[in-house]
Amino acid sequence: MLAVTDAAAEAINSLVSADGQQGSGGLRFAVQAEHEQGAALVVGVAQRPEEGDEVVTAAIGARVYMAPEAASYLDDKILDVQPDSEGQLSFALADQA
Repeated sequence: MLAVTDAAAEAINSLVSADGQQGSGGLRFAVQAEHEQGAALVVGVAQRPEEGDEVVTAAIGARVYMAPEAASYLDDKILDVQPDSEGQLSFALADQA
């Protein structure tokens, strides 16, 4: 199952609040395209999970919704946030140890 760090949970809650989706809102992953090496995922803020989505509730109530195809790719991953070259936070996926 996807693990979510505390830092990522805080970032998700901030995004959801900024988008006006408090309550049932969360971060949603879906597969944009599949290829031999894996899949290209698309991520965005969603008001609620879609039919069939897997839901992970992380620390401080942050929610991650995963389309069924995306859930299979994310099953052994950790979602974290890391600063980019300009200091902006970006979500990052890593393998679970």
